[in-house]
Amino acid sequence: MLTSGLTARLIACFDVIGGRVTKARRFEDNIDVGAAAEIAAAVYADGVDELIFYDILASAERRQADLHTIREVARQVFVPFTVGGGIRSLQDMHAVLAAGAEKISVDSMAVRDPQIIAQGTAEFGTQCIVQSMQVKHVGETETIPSGYEVFIDGARVATGMDAVQWARRGEDLGAGEIVVNSIDQDGTHAGYDLRITKMIADAVNVPVIASGGAGSTDHVAAAFREAGVSAAIISSLLYSPRMERTMSVPEVKADLAKQHGLTVRPCP
Repeated sequence: MLTSGLTARLIACFDVIGGRVTKARRFEDNIDVGAAAEIAAAVYADGVDELIFYDILASAERRQADLHTIREVARQVFVPFTVGGGIRSLQDMHAVLAAGAEKISVDSMAVRDPQIIAQGTAEFGTQCIVQSMQVKHVGETETIPSGYEVFIDGARVATGMDAVQWARRGEDLGAGEIVVNSIDQDGTHAGYDLRITKMIADAVNVPVIASGGAGSTDHVAAAFREAGVSAAIISSLLYSPRMERTMSVPEVKADLAKQHGLTVRPCP
């Protein structure tokens, strides 16, 4: 949970298909944005704090992540760089780290084989393993007490798993960070799902990253102030073709600092 004086981390998240960044709405209807390496260079120069790269078709297609594009992106950025998609083994982890990633995101494969989190932590350390989860509001049931279910394979496959319980288990297995991707809010620009994000942030003792729904700096500030996250993904604000007006990283940071009193890292 972000406490007074800690820096609010702002992250650009790339959903990549064929070497190009795309923007979806509720994990569907992807619109092309541009070449991943070019956008990476631009947001890095602009002062983004971190970058997350998801090869969004790799898990569903049962293949390794796009190492060529990962290498191209890694050459452009010198901030923490997380890669996910197609991570099925320690060999895959070694491959993406060798391609330039600093952290590894596990999602669908971790649901299928939770021990991959423990194996990755044992091999590379807790700080290297990020648990990413796709969550959807389905209503409270006996098996899903939080009301939020975990989905996999690009939000296409329901798991029957409770999101908060899965987050706690991921932490127990050694995940060093947790990304909460809201399927309902993704690409809507209506704000993050603060309810489930806060539930998970309150349930674990590792940093939580809000993802899905940012359409204004008010939304970003609310994730830090109300949900207690350590970082927020702001991709739509930066380059979504569906936004009437996008913002630069310096604009986002200036507004968060001046209007909302958050501590942010200075831009170059």
